[in-house]
Amino acid sequence: MTVNTTPYRAAIENYIAANANPTHKFGHQPRLYALTQQIGHGRKYDDDVVFAAVWLHDLGVFIGQRPEDPEALKTWDHVAYIVEKAPAILTEVGFPAEKIPAVLDVICTHQPQDTPLTLEATIARDADILELLGAIGITRTLAKLGSDTRFCTFTEALHALKKQLATLPDQLKLDTSRALAIPRFHIMQSFLDALESEAGPNLS
Repeated sequence: MTVNTTPYRAAIENYIAANANPTHKFGHQPRLYALTQQIGHGRKYDDDVVFAAVWLHDLGVFIGQRPEDPEALKTWDHVAYIVEKAPAILTEVGFPAEKIPAVLDVICTHQPQDTPLTLEATIARDADILELLGAIGITRTLAKLGSDTRFCTFTEALHALKKQLATLPDQLKLDTSRALAIPRFHIMQSFLDALESEAGPNLS
């Protein structure tokens, strides 16, 4: 791992902090970066590229960046949005120009359905999947109720959580990521079992 602690890191963090809306969206980035460090420990990769990608990758989901119109939001491509915006943002803060294409590659393949082609992209994608599991995955999913086009009721959120639990662990690429997923899997399964037991057919 190549670590760089130059000032553009603080500038990127400050940019995301200023644009995060709702404010709870900001927590995803530092948690995600911390996960990449756990996953990447002992591996040789460019941490600078991973840092920039994980901090910027979700800019397009922030209110104020994404469309306000509900119909437009349904087809909104937040990845294409940040891929277009990121070069200017990174150049403005003094990020090394030669690393920007690698940052964009990581952003383009950070979602579960994508196939990462580099170690940096694999680490970032695995970390993003882990953020959809466990207690934090539950919290992030429920926080979207009423502000996300994907679901508006607890029942819809429950279906989303079940799908995450059923499909995401098997999509992790690295052994370290799979090990980190084990306690998150059990926490999530216990929550779903308790929720269905307590709510029965009356979840709403």
